[in-house]
Amino acid sequence: MNLSTMLESSARKFPHKEALVYRERRYTYSELVEASQRAAAVFRDVGITRGDRVAVMTYNTPGFVIAAFGLWRSGITLVPVNHKLAATEVRYLLEHSAVVAVVVDAALEGVVAEAAPELLRLVTEGADEVDGVGPGIAAAGRSRDFDALVETATPWIGVSVGESEIGQILYTSGTTSNPKGCVHTHRGLSTVPTYTVPAVGFKTTDRLLLAMPIWHASPLNNWFLSAIFMGATSVLLREYEPREFLRVVESEKITVFFGAPIAYLAPLRTVSEWVSDPMAYDLSSMRLWVVGGAPVGAGMMRTMRGAYRSGAFYQVYGMSEMGPVGTVLGPEDQESKAGSIGSAGMPGVDSRVVTENGTDARPGEVGELWLRSDTRMLGYLGDAEASAGVFVDDWYVTGDVVRLDSDGYMFIVDRLRDVIITGGENVYSLEVEESVRQHPHVQDVAVISRLHPEWGETIVAVVVTQPDKSLEVQELRDFLTPLLARYKIPREVVLRPSLPRNPSGKVTKHILRVELAAQS
Repeated sequence: MNLSTMLESSARKFPHKEALVYRERRYTYSELVEASQRAAAVFRDVGITRGDRVAVMTYNTPGFVIAAFGLWRSGITLVPVNHKLAATEVRYLLEHSAVVAVVVDAALEGVVAEAAPELLRLVTEGADEVDGVGPGIAAAGRSRDFDALVETATPWIGVSVGESEIGQILYTSGTTSNPKGCVHTHRGLSTVPTYTVPAVGFKTTDRLLLAMPIWHASPLNNWFLSAIFMGATSVLLREYEPREFLRVVESEKITVFFGAPIAYLAPLRTVSEWVSDPMAYDLSSMRLWVVGGAPVGAGMMRTMRGAYRSGAFYQVYGMSEMGPVGTVLGPEDQESKAGSIGSAGMPGVDSRVVTENGTDARPGEVGELWLRSDTRMLGYLGDAEASAGVFVDDWYVTGDVVRLDSDGYMFIVDRLRDVIITGGENVYSLEVEESVRQHPHVQDVAVISRLHPEWGETIVAVVVTQPDKSLEVQELRDFLTPLLARYKIPREVVLRPSLPRNPSGKVTKHILRVELAAQS
Protein backbone atom coordinates (compact mmCIF):
# COMPACT_ATOMS: atom_id res chain seq x y z
CA MET A 1 0.00 0.00 0.00
CA ASN A 2 1.14 3.55 -0.66
CA LEU A 3 -0.18 6.66 1.09
CA SER A 4 -2.52 7.65 -1.73
CA THR A 5 -4.15 4.21 -1.90
CA MET A 6 -4.59 4.34 1.88
CA LEU A 7 -6.79 7.41 1.45
CA GLU A 8 -8.66 5.87 -1.47
CA SER A 9 -9.35 2.70 0.49
CA SER A 10 -11.06 4.66 3.26
CA ALA A 11 -12.93 6.74 0.67
CA ARG A 12 -14.40 3.58 -0.87
CA LYS A 13 -15.57 2.42 2.55
CA PHE A 14 -16.78 5.80 3.84
CA PRO A 15 -17.31 8.11 0.84
CA HIS A 16 -19.73 10.48 2.60
CA LYS A 17 -18.08 10.48 6.02
CA GLU A 18 -16.24 13.58 7.24
CA ALA A 19 -12.53 13.11 6.70
CA LEU A 20 -11.31 16.63 7.45
CA VAL A 21 -12.74 19.58 9.37
CA TYR A 22 -11.24 23.06 9.47
CA ARG A 23 -13.32 25.92 10.85
CA GLU A 24 -16.44 25.95 8.68
CA ARG A 25 -14.96 23.76 5.96
CA ARG A 26 -15.77 20.07 5.94
CA TYR A 27 -14.41 17.53 3.49
CA THR A 28 -15.86 14.06 3.06
CA TYR A 29 -13.51 11.25 2.13
CA SER A 30 -14.63 11.36 -1.48
CA GLU A 31 -14.15 15.14 -1.56
CA LEU A 32 -10.67 14.83 -0.08
CA VAL A 33 -9.72 12.28 -2.74
CA GLU A 34 -10.91 14.65 -5.47
CA ALA A 35 -9.05 17.58 -3.88
CA SER A 36 -5.87 15.51 -3.87
CA GLN A 37 -6.40 14.69 -7.55
CA ARG A 38 -6.81 18.38 -8.34
CA ALA A 39 -3.63 19.15 -6.38
CA ALA A 40 -1.78 16.45 -8.33
CA ALA A 41 -2.87 18.16 -11.54
CA VAL A 42 -1.57 21.49 -10.25
CA PHE A 43 1.85 20.03 -9.47
CA ARG A 44 1.97 18.41 -12.91
CA ASP A 45 0.90 21.58 -14.69
CA VAL A 46 3.55 23.76 -13.01
CA GLY A 47 6.23 21.30 -14.10
CA ILE A 48 6.85 19.26 -10.95
CA THR A 49 7.40 15.62 -11.81
CA ARG A 50 7.75 12.21 -10.26
CA GLY A 51 10.82 11.92 -8.06
CA ASP A 52 10.97 15.65 -7.31
CA ARG A 53 10.79 16.99 -3.78
CA VAL A 54 8.40 19.69 -2.58
CA ALA A 55 8.46 21.39 0.81
CA VAL A 56 5.22 22.19 2.63
CA MET A 57 5.37 24.90 5.30
CA THR A 58 1.95 25.72 6.72
CA TYR A 59 -0.07 25.79 9.87
CA ASN A 60 -2.66 23.06 10.50
CA THR A 61 -4.84 23.77 7.48
CA PRO A 62 -6.43 21.81 4.63
CA GLY A 63 -3.69 23.15 2.36
CA PHE A 64 -1.14 20.90 4.05
CA VAL A 65 -3.32 17.80 3.76
CA ILE A 66 -4.40 18.41 0.17
CA ALA A 67 -0.85 19.20 -0.90
CA ALA A 68 0.53 16.10 0.85
CA PHE A 69 -1.87 13.68 -0.80
CA GLY A 70 -1.46 15.47 -4.14
CA LEU A 71 2.29 14.98 -3.89
CA TRP A 72 2.02 11.34 -2.85
CA ARG A 73 -0.42 10.66 -5.71
CA SER A 74 2.13 12.13 -8.12
CA GLY A 75 5.15 10.20 -6.89
CA ILE A 76 6.62 13.41 -5.43
CA THR A 77 8.34 13.45 -2.05
CA LEU A 78 6.83 15.55 0.76
CA VAL A 79 9.30 17.59 2.85
CA PRO A 80 7.43 19.02 5.87
CA VAL A 81 9.00 22.23 7.20
CA ASN A 82 8.66 23.65 10.71
CA HIS A 83 6.64 26.87 10.41
CA LYS A 84 8.44 28.35 13.44
CA LEU A 85 11.88 28.45 11.83
CA ALA A 86 13.76 31.61 10.92
CA ALA A 87 14.68 32.27 7.28
CA THR A 88 18.28 31.11 7.72
CA GLU A 89 17.07 27.79 9.13
CA VAL A 90 14.50 27.37 6.37
CA ARG A 91 17.15 28.09 3.74
CA TYR A 92 19.30 25.21 4.99
CA LEU A 93 16.43 22.71 4.85
CA LEU A 94 15.31 23.78 1.38
CA GLU A 95 18.84 23.64 0.00
CA HIS A 96 19.73 20.37 1.70
CA SER A 97 16.59 18.61 0.50
CA ALA A 98 16.93 20.12 -3.01
CA VAL A 99 13.22 20.89 -3.25
CA VAL A 100 11.86 22.37 -6.47
CA ALA A 101 8.95 24.28 -4.91
CA VAL A 102 7.31 25.18 -1.60
CA VAL A 103 3.65 25.06 -0.65
CA VAL A 104 3.47 27.81 1.96
CA ASP A 105 0.88 29.50 4.12
CA ALA A 106 0.23 33.12 3.13
CA ALA A 107 1.34 34.26 6.59
CA LEU A 108 4.72 32.54 6.10
CA GLU A 109 5.42 33.47 2.48
CA GLY A 110 7.80 36.26 3.44
CA VAL A 111 10.04 33.84 5.36
CA VAL A 112 10.24 31.48 2.39
CA ALA A 113 10.78 34.33 -0.07
CA GLU A 114 13.70 35.53 2.04
CA ALA A 115 15.10 32.02 2.46
CA ALA A 116 14.86 30.96 -1.20
CA PRO A 117 13.60 33.71 -3.53
CA GLU A 118 14.33 31.60 -6.59
CA LEU A 119 11.92 28.80 -5.64
CA LEU A 120 8.33 28.57 -6.83
CA ARG A 121 5.95 29.37 -3.99
CA LEU A 122 2.45 27.86 -4.10
CA VAL A 123 0.61 29.92 -1.52
CA THR A 124 -2.31 28.58 0.50
CA GLU A 125 -4.72 30.19 2.99
CA GLY A 126 -4.93 33.78 1.73
CA ALA A 127 -6.01 37.00 3.43
CA ASP A 128 -9.54 35.78 4.18
CA GLU A 129 -8.12 33.07 6.44
CA VAL A 130 -5.30 34.94 8.16
CA ASP A 131 -6.27 37.63 10.64
CA GLY A 132 -4.28 40.79 10.14
CA VAL A 133 -2.44 39.50 7.07
CA GLY A 134 -2.78 41.23 3.74
CA PRO A 135 -3.14 39.42 0.42
CA GLY A 136 -0.54 36.67 0.54
CA ILE A 137 -0.28 36.13 -3.20
CA ALA A 138 2.29 38.17 -5.08
CA ALA A 139 1.08 39.46 -8.42
CA ALA A 140 4.37 38.63 -10.07
CA GLY A 141 7.53 36.67 -9.47
CA ARG A 142 7.77 33.13 -8.11
CA SER A 143 4.40 33.05 -6.34
CA ARG A 144 1.13 31.34 -7.34
CA ASP A 145 -2.23 30.93 -5.60
CA PHE A 146 -2.29 27.22 -4.75
CA ASP A 147 -5.89 27.19 -3.52
CA ALA A 148 -7.21 28.90 -6.65
CA LEU A 149 -5.24 26.56 -8.89
CA VAL A 150 -6.61 23.52 -7.05
CA GLU A 151 -10.15 24.85 -7.25
CA THR A 152 -10.08 25.16 -11.03
CA ALA A 153 -7.91 22.15 -11.89
CA THR A 154 -9.27 19.06 -13.62
CA PRO A 155 -8.73 16.04 -11.35
CA TRP A 156 -5.79 13.84 -12.32
CA ILE A 157 -5.45 10.30 -10.98
CA GLY A 158 -1.67 10.61 -10.85
CA VAL A 159 0.89 7.83 -11.31
CA SER A 160 1.29 4.31 -10.00
CA VAL A 161 3.51 4.72 -6.94
CA GLY A 162 5.51 1.78 -5.64
CA GLU A 163 5.80 1.00 -1.94
CA SER A 164 9.56 1.44 -2.04
CA GLU A 165 9.40 4.99 -3.41
CA ILE A 166 10.28 7.86 -1.11
CA GLY A 167 7.19 9.45 0.45
CA GLN A 168 8.67 11.80 3.00
CA ILE A 169 11.88 13.44 4.14
CA LEU A 170 11.35 14.34 7.77
CA TYR A 171 13.94 16.67 9.27
CA THR A 172 15.22 16.26 12.78
CA SER A 173 18.44 17.60 14.26
CA GLY A 174 21.23 15.14 14.90
CA THR A 175 24.34 15.16 17.04
CA THR A 176 25.74 18.09 15.05
CA SER A 177 24.16 21.49 14.61
CA ASN A 178 22.77 20.75 11.17
CA PRO A 179 19.38 19.01 10.89
CA LYS A 180 19.27 15.59 9.25
CA GLY A 181 16.63 14.40 6.81
CA CYS A 182 15.05 11.05 7.69
CA VAL A 183 14.15 9.31 4.42
CA HIS A 184 10.91 7.31 4.65
CA THR A 185 9.26 5.10 2.03
CA HIS A 186 5.55 4.81 1.30
CA ARG A 187 5.61 1.30 2.75
CA GLY A 188 7.21 2.40 6.00
CA LEU A 189 4.84 5.32 6.46
CA SER A 190 1.80 3.21 5.56
CA THR A 191 2.88 0.72 8.21
CA VAL A 192 3.00 3.30 11.02
CA PRO A 193 -0.79 3.31 11.58
CA THR A 194 -0.90 -0.49 11.77
CA TYR A 195 1.30 -0.21 14.88
CA THR A 196 -0.17 2.97 16.39
CA VAL A 197 -3.83 1.95 16.10
CA PRO A 198 -3.65 -1.18 18.31
CA ALA A 199 -1.23 0.51 20.72
CA VAL A 200 -3.93 2.92 21.90
CA GLY A 201 -7.14 1.39 20.55
CA PHE A 202 -7.85 3.96 17.82
CA LYS A 203 -11.33 3.43 16.27
CA THR A 204 -13.10 4.19 13.01
CA THR A 205 -15.63 6.26 14.95
CA ASP A 206 -12.97 8.50 16.49
CA ARG A 207 -12.65 12.24 15.95
CA LEU A 208 -9.01 13.32 16.19
CA LEU A 209 -8.04 16.87 17.11
CA LEU A 210 -4.79 18.00 15.47
CA ALA A 211 -3.71 21.00 17.50
CA MET A 212 0.01 20.19 17.62
CA PRO A 213 1.83 21.17 14.39
CA ILE A 214 0.93 18.70 11.64
CA TRP A 215 4.44 18.86 10.16
CA HIS A 216 5.75 17.16 13.30
CA ALA A 217 6.52 13.45 12.98
CA SER A 218 4.01 12.19 15.53
CA PRO A 219 0.96 14.35 14.69
CA LEU A 220 1.46 13.67 10.99
CA ASN A 221 2.47 10.02 10.86
CA ASN A 222 1.20 8.48 14.09
CA TRP A 223 -2.11 10.27 14.43
CA PHE A 224 -3.25 11.85 11.17
CA LEU A 225 -2.28 8.84 9.07
CA SER A 226 -3.94 6.57 11.64
CA ALA A 227 -7.16 8.56 11.25
CA ILE A 228 -6.96 8.19 7.46
CA PHE A 229 -6.14 4.49 7.78
CA MET A 230 -9.16 3.88 10.01
CA GLY A 231 -11.56 6.17 8.16
CA ALA A 232 -11.87 8.42 11.19
CA THR A 233 -12.33 12.21 11.21
CA SER A 234 -9.51 14.72 11.68
CA VAL A 235 -10.28 18.20 13.01
CA LEU A 236 -7.60 20.83 12.36
CA LEU A 237 -6.81 23.65 14.78
CA ARG A 238 -4.69 26.19 12.91
CA GLU A 239 -2.50 26.79 15.95
CA TYR A 240 -2.73 25.57 19.51
CA GLU A 241 -4.33 28.06 21.88
CA PRO A 242 -5.58 26.82 25.27
CA ARG A 243 -9.11 28.24 25.16
CA GLU A 244 -9.66 27.31 21.53
CA PHE A 245 -8.34 23.81 22.23
CA LEU A 246 -10.99 23.29 24.91
CA ARG A 247 -13.73 24.90 22.84
CA VAL A 248 -13.07 22.67 19.84
CA VAL A 249 -12.97 19.50 21.96
CA GLU A 250 -16.42 20.45 23.19
CA SER A 251 -17.99 21.70 19.95
CA GLU A 252 -16.62 18.98 17.65
CA LYS A 253 -17.08 16.14 20.14
CA ILE A 254 -13.42 15.19 19.90
CA THR A 255 -12.49 11.70 21.11
CA VAL A 256 -8.67 11.59 20.57
CA PHE A 257 -6.00 14.21 21.23
CA PHE A 258 -2.21 14.02 21.12
CA GLY A 259 -0.15 16.75 22.74
CA ALA A 260 3.00 17.61 24.63
CA PRO A 261 2.58 17.97 28.42
CA ILE A 262 2.41 21.77 28.12
CA ALA A 263 -0.65 21.46 25.86
CA TYR A 264 -2.48 19.81 28.76
CA LEU A 265 -1.13 22.11 31.47
CA ALA A 266 -1.57 25.46 29.71
CA PRO A 267 -5.39 25.60 30.12
CA LEU A 268 -5.01 25.01 33.85
CA ARG A 269 -2.95 28.20 34.10
CA THR A 270 -4.37 30.54 31.49
CA VAL A 271 -8.05 29.87 30.78
CA SER A 272 -10.07 31.81 33.34
CA GLU A 273 -13.24 29.74 32.91
CA TRP A 274 -11.23 26.55 33.47
CA VAL A 275 -9.48 27.91 36.56
CA SER A 276 -12.71 29.08 38.17
CA ASP A 277 -14.84 26.13 37.04
CA PRO A 278 -13.27 22.94 35.59
CA MET A 279 -16.77 21.93 34.42
CA ALA A 280 -17.05 25.00 32.19
CA TYR A 281 -16.12 22.89 29.16
CA ASP A 282 -17.80 19.61 28.29
CA LEU A 283 -14.99 17.17 27.57
CA SER A 284 -17.07 14.05 28.09
CA SER A 285 -16.65 12.97 24.45
CA MET A 286 -12.93 12.34 24.98
CA ARG A 287 -11.77 8.74 25.30
CA LEU A 288 -8.03 8.88 24.43
CA TRP A 289 -5.69 11.48 25.85
CA VAL A 290 -2.23 10.84 24.37
CA VAL A 291 0.83 12.67 25.68
CA GLY A 292 4.36 12.63 24.27
CA GLY A 293 7.46 14.71 23.79
CA ALA A 294 8.59 14.86 27.43
CA PRO A 295 8.43 12.66 30.54
CA VAL A 296 5.39 13.00 32.79
CA GLY A 297 6.00 12.45 36.50
CA ALA A 298 3.52 11.09 39.02
CA GLY A 299 2.51 14.51 40.33
CA MET A 300 1.95 15.95 36.88
CA MET A 301 -0.05 12.91 35.80
CA ARG A 302 -2.29 13.15 38.88
CA THR A 303 -2.88 16.82 38.06
CA MET A 304 -3.76 16.03 34.45
CA ARG A 305 -6.04 13.11 35.28
CA GLY A 306 -7.88 15.21 37.84
CA ALA A 307 -8.18 18.31 35.68
CA TYR A 308 -9.44 16.40 32.64
CA ARG A 309 -11.56 14.06 34.74
CA SER A 310 -10.18 11.04 32.93
CA GLY A 311 -7.95 8.05 33.53
CA ALA A 312 -7.58 7.37 29.80
CA PHE A 313 -4.07 8.80 29.41
CA TYR A 314 -1.43 7.16 27.22
CA GLN A 315 2.21 8.25 27.19
CA VAL A 316 4.05 7.52 23.95
CA TYR A 317 7.71 7.55 22.99
CA GLY A 318 9.09 7.44 19.47
CA MET A 319 11.80 8.69 17.17
CA SER A 320 11.47 10.45 13.81
CA GLU A 321 13.92 7.91 12.43
CA MET A 322 11.44 5.16 13.32
CA GLY A 323 8.46 6.72 11.63
CA PRO A 324 8.01 7.62 14.65
CA VAL A 325 6.85 4.42 16.38
CA GLY A 326 8.32 3.27 19.68
CA THR A 327 6.85 2.47 23.07
CA VAL A 328 3.67 3.26 25.01
CA LEU A 329 2.69 3.45 28.67
CA GLY A 330 -0.99 2.66 29.14
CA PRO A 331 -3.56 4.19 31.51
CA GLU A 332 -3.22 1.36 34.04
CA ASP A 333 0.44 2.30 34.66
CA GLN A 334 0.28 6.08 34.55
CA GLU A 335 0.66 6.60 38.29
CA SER A 336 2.55 3.54 39.50
CA LYS A 337 5.09 3.86 36.66
CA ALA A 338 4.84 7.60 36.00
CA GLY A 339 7.81 8.87 34.03
CA SER A 340 8.33 5.53 32.31
CA ILE A 341 8.06 5.11 28.55
CA GLY A 342 6.70 1.58 28.97
CA SER A 343 8.10 -1.91 29.31
CA ALA A 344 8.37 -2.90 25.62
CA GLY A 345 7.82 -1.74 22.08
CA MET A 346 4.28 -1.15 20.86
CA PRO A 347 2.78 -3.81 18.53
CA GLY A 348 5.12 -4.33 15.59
CA VAL A 349 8.07 -2.72 17.38
CA ASP A 350 10.90 -4.63 19.05
CA SER A 351 13.04 -2.98 21.72
CA ARG A 352 16.31 -3.68 23.51
CA VAL A 353 18.23 -1.90 26.25
CA VAL A 354 21.90 -2.53 25.49
CA THR A 355 24.67 -2.02 28.05
CA GLU A 356 28.13 -0.63 27.31
CA ASN A 357 29.50 -4.16 26.90
CA GLY A 358 26.85 -5.04 24.32
CA THR A 359 24.62 -7.25 26.48
CA ASP A 360 20.93 -6.78 27.18
CA ALA A 361 20.38 -4.83 30.37
CA ARG A 362 18.76 -6.52 33.33
CA PRO A 363 16.36 -4.93 35.83
CA GLY A 364 18.16 -2.19 37.71
CA GLU A 365 20.75 -1.68 34.96
CA VAL A 366 21.25 1.17 32.52
CA GLY A 367 21.80 0.91 28.78
CA GLU A 368 21.07 2.50 25.43
CA LEU A 369 17.63 1.95 23.89
CA TRP A 370 17.53 0.20 20.51
CA LEU A 371 14.38 -0.12 18.39
CA ARG A 372 13.45 -2.29 15.41
CA SER A 373 10.43 -2.20 13.08
CA ASP A 374 9.46 -2.08 9.42
CA THR A 375 8.83 1.66 9.75
CA ARG A 376 12.52 2.53 10.19
CA MET A 377 13.92 5.14 7.83
CA LEU A 378 16.17 4.15 4.95
CA GLY A 379 18.77 6.52 6.33
CA TYR A 380 19.70 10.18 6.60
CA LEU A 381 19.52 12.09 3.33
CA GLY A 382 22.99 12.42 1.82
CA ASP A 383 24.77 11.25 4.97
CA ALA A 384 25.83 7.62 4.78
CA GLU A 385 28.27 8.04 7.66
CA ALA A 386 25.61 9.33 10.05
CA SER A 387 23.22 6.58 8.92
CA ALA A 388 25.80 3.89 9.59
CA GLY A 389 26.37 5.36 13.04
CA VAL A 390 22.76 4.73 14.13
CA PHE A 391 22.15 1.35 12.49
CA VAL A 392 23.23 -2.01 13.87
CA ASP A 393 21.91 -4.58 11.43
CA ASP A 394 18.15 -3.89 11.40
CA TRP A 395 18.20 -2.05 14.75
CA TYR A 396 18.05 1.71 15.21
CA VAL A 397 20.29 2.97 18.01
CA THR A 398 18.35 5.80 19.63
CA GLY A 399 21.09 7.47 21.67
CA ASP A 400 18.78 7.57 24.69
CA VAL A 401 20.10 6.10 27.91
CA VAL A 402 17.46 4.05 29.71
CA ARG A 403 17.21 2.55 33.20
CA LEU A 404 15.18 -0.61 33.75
CA ASP A 405 13.28 -0.89 37.02
CA SER A 406 12.63 -4.16 38.82
CA ASP A 407 9.57 -4.85 36.65
CA GLY A 408 11.37 -4.13 33.37
CA TYR A 409 9.82 -0.70 32.78
CA MET A 410 12.06 1.77 30.95
CA PHE A 411 12.96 5.23 32.26
CA ILE A 412 15.04 7.66 30.19
CA VAL A 413 17.84 8.98 32.38
CA ASP A 414 19.92 10.92 29.87
CA ARG A 415 20.25 11.72 26.18
CA LEU A 416 23.59 10.96 24.66
CA ARG A 417 23.11 13.68 22.09
CA ASP A 418 22.18 16.38 24.59
CA VAL A 419 18.72 16.84 23.19
CA ILE A 420 16.62 19.33 25.14
CA ILE A 421 12.86 18.77 24.92
CA THR A 422 10.91 21.90 25.74
CA GLY A 423 7.16 21.99 25.23
CA GLY A 424 7.38 18.91 23.02
CA GLU A 425 9.96 20.54 20.71
CA ASN A 426 13.40 18.98 20.27
CA VAL A 427 16.21 21.49 20.69
CA TYR A 428 19.81 20.53 20.03
CA SER A 429 22.39 22.30 22.13
CA LEU A 430 25.14 22.51 19.53
CA GLU A 431 22.89 24.42 17.15
CA VAL A 432 21.95 26.94 19.84
CA GLU A 433 25.58 27.25 20.99
CA GLU A 434 26.78 28.13 17.51
CA SER A 435 24.25 30.94 17.31
CA VAL A 436 25.03 32.24 20.81
CA ARG A 437 28.74 32.35 19.95
CA GLN A 438 28.00 34.92 17.25
CA HIS A 439 27.19 37.50 19.93
CA PRO A 440 30.19 39.84 20.26
CA HIS A 441 30.21 39.61 24.06
CA VAL A 442 30.36 35.81 24.15
CA GLN A 443 33.70 34.06 24.53
CA ASP A 444 32.45 30.56 25.31
CA VAL A 445 29.08 28.91 25.90
CA ALA A 446 27.44 25.66 26.87
CA VAL A 447 23.70 25.18 26.41
CA ILE A 448 21.99 22.85 28.86
CA SER A 449 18.52 22.40 30.32
CA ARG A 450 16.80 22.94 33.61
CA LEU A 451 13.74 20.89 34.54
CA HIS A 452 10.52 22.87 34.15
CA PRO A 453 7.15 21.82 35.65
CA GLU A 454 5.16 22.74 32.53
CA TRP A 455 7.53 22.71 29.56
CA GLY A 456 9.43 19.58 30.59
CA GLU A 457 12.73 21.40 30.21
CA THR A 458 13.78 25.01 29.75
CA ILE A 459 16.92 26.13 27.93
CA VAL A 460 19.82 27.71 29.81
CA ALA A 461 22.90 29.29 28.22
CA VAL A 462 25.95 29.08 30.47
CA VAL A 463 28.15 31.87 29.11
CA VAL A 464 31.73 33.02 29.50
CA THR A 465 31.82 36.63 28.34
CA GLN A 466 34.64 38.56 26.74
CA PRO A 467 36.81 40.52 29.22
CA ASP A 468 34.96 43.46 30.79
CA LYS A 469 31.72 42.50 29.06
CA SER A 470 28.41 41.27 30.42
CA LEU A 471 25.26 39.77 28.92
CA GLU A 472 21.64 39.97 30.01
CA VAL A 473 19.09 37.35 29.01
CA GLN A 474 16.87 39.78 27.08
CA GLU A 475 19.84 41.14 25.17
CA LEU A 476 20.76 37.59 24.10
CA ARG A 477 17.17 36.72 23.22
CA ASP A 478 16.86 39.81 21.03
CA PHE A 479 20.13 38.93 19.29
CA LEU A 480 19.03 35.35 18.59
CA THR A 481 15.52 36.17 17.33
CA PRO A 482 16.51 36.40 13.64
CA LEU A 483 18.78 33.36 13.91
CA LEU A 484 16.68 30.75 15.69
CA ALA A 485 13.09 29.69 16.14
CA ARG A 486 11.70 31.21 19.32
CA TYR A 487 11.40 27.90 21.16
CA LYS A 488 15.15 27.31 20.69
CA ILE A 489 16.18 30.61 22.31
CA PRO A 490 17.49 30.29 25.92
CA ARG A 491 15.23 31.60 28.64
CA GLU A 492 18.05 31.91 31.16
CA VAL A 493 21.67 33.10 31.05
CA VAL A 494 24.16 32.00 33.68
CA LEU A 495 27.55 33.76 33.66
CA ARG A 496 30.70 31.83 34.61
CA PRO A 497 34.40 32.74 34.48
CA SER A 498 35.10 29.46 32.64
CA LEU A 499 33.46 26.20 31.59
CA PRO A 500 34.41 22.87 33.14
CA ARG A 501 36.14 20.54 30.65
CA ASN A 502 37.54 17.03 30.66
CA PRO A 503 41.18 16.28 29.68
CA SER A 504 40.21 16.05 26.00
CA GLY A 505 38.77 19.55 26.13
CA LYS A 506 35.08 18.61 25.94
CA VAL A 507 32.73 20.58 28.18
CA THR A 508 31.47 18.39 31.03
CA LYS A 509 27.83 19.37 30.86
CA HIS A 510 26.82 16.96 33.61
CA ILE A 511 28.77 19.12 36.06
CA LEU A 512 26.93 22.21 34.87
CA ARG A 513 23.59 20.42 35.22
CA VAL A 514 24.39 19.45 38.82
CA GLU A 515 25.42 23.02 39.64
CA LEU A 516 22.29 24.41 38.02
CA ALA A 517 20.05 21.98 39.91
CA ALA A 518 21.71 22.96 43.19
CA GLN A 519 20.85 26.60 42.52
CA SER A 520 17.15 25.85 41.98
